[in-house]
Amino acid sequence: MSWIIREYTDERGRSPFRRWLATLDTAPRARVQARILRFETGNLGDHKEVGHGIWEARLAFGAGYRVYFGKDGCEIVVLLGGDKSRQRKEIARAKVQWRRYLKEPEYGKAK
Repeated sequence: MSWIIREYTDERGRSPFRRWLATLDTAPRARVQARILRFETGNLGDHKEVGHGIWEARLAFGAGYRVYFGKDGCEIVVLLGGDKSRQRKEIARAKVQWRRYLKEPEYGKAK
């Protein structure tokens, strides 16, 4: 199955995922972006559901990077990224963003 990738955006049109991605050095940023591109072909790789419709893609390099997303039909909505050290806080934040997206889908935009 192939997926359409969208990014969650807040009420100001900002993407928490993009803001996080911009904090990474070039090499890890490229690896995270490559992982997201593989999502489009249906290759979600190492991932698991963490509750309330949120999924965590685990990346086995660096600080234990994570990408949090939700599935909406044939779309994946990328919510945010982070690392193992802030995992609990980021999962809680992703759940809030996901609930907001489900109520108001305009908070997701095409990649």
